[in-house]
Amino acid sequence: MTEERPVLVATEANDVTADMVIAHLNQRGVPVARFDTADFGVDLTVSARFGVGPVPVAGQIRTSSRIVGLERVGAVYWRRPVWPVFEHLQEDDARSAAAQVRYGLGGTLYGLRGCLWLNHPLRNAAADYKPAQLALAHHMGLTVPPTLVTNDPDEARRFIREHRQVIHKTLRWTPYERDGVGLTSWAESVRADELDDTVRITPHLFQARVDKVADVRVLIVGRRTFAVRIDSDLLDWRRDYTALSYSVVDLPNRLERTLLAYLDHFGLASGSFDLAVGRDGEFHWLELNPNGQWGWLEEQTGLEMAAAFADLLVAGQPEQGEVDVLA
Repeated sequence: MTEERPVLVATEANDVTADMVIAHLNQRGVPVARFDTADFGVDLTVSARFGVGPVPVAGQIRTSSRIVGLERVGAVYWRRPVWPVFEHLQEDDARSAAAQVRYGLGGTLYGLRGCLWLNHPLRNAAADYKPAQLALAHHMGLTVPPTLVTNDPDEARRFIREHRQVIHKTLRWTPYERDGVGLTSWAESVRADELDDTVRITPHLFQARVDKVADVRVLIVGRRTFAVRIDSDLLDWRRDYTALSYSVVDLPNRLERTLLAYLDHFGLASGSFDLAVGRDGEFHWLELNPNGQWGWLEEQTGLEMAAAFADLLVAGQPEQGEVDVLA
């Protein structure tokens, strides 16, 4: 990407991780237009033309401080934007307005060609289904803990009795409150006698517990790999960040190549993998977060992760091995 081609950064208002990447882009003199989709109609305006001229999409996106020609965009960093909900409108009107923004603004941006997406939202969504992740991981030869997805309580009880130490995970994180108190869903140990017929309401993910000695978070940016070992006594290390210790590790070459191929399968330029290290030294697959957090790992280890994101955005083209998201 030439210096003049701007980078669009779509994220929520308070995003320290995006700030880290933008700081590197600013140091390099790269034009950056940051916006949140929630600001549409207030500090965010789009005008796009299709079927006229030599480019598929022409027009402008305007923020409170920038005007960017859509045909000149070199890269889009799609972090964590929030879609508007239009709370000031009646329910049906709000639902309709929100849909128009998602499919109008989103569809316009998704149609941009010749630029890098980090990552394309449609590719993020396709890669975010845990059962599909498990199937692909097994297909690619990764070590996958025995896992059951079911809404049959009898099947779940049989699985737990067969594997004895089993954990339960949500299939998808969603905002969740009970009596006005926000709840977070952790990986939890589960016993057969704890299950009742409410299991039938939704699918549940049950997984044989890995006899682990540590966890590993692997961030891949383009073709660069950053692997951090996380030591703790916790089943789910996200419960208490103060109880964690970190060390930079190198992955076996075959594992690194497989994780790169995994991202290529979904057409992702970046992703965060969670692995567990068993007592036998084996790396066990846990999951992929296509748009995972990594900022705190850079702070803890000094790994130049934000610079790697900036490098990729400045390059502005999918690197070798990546998939054109709209091919």
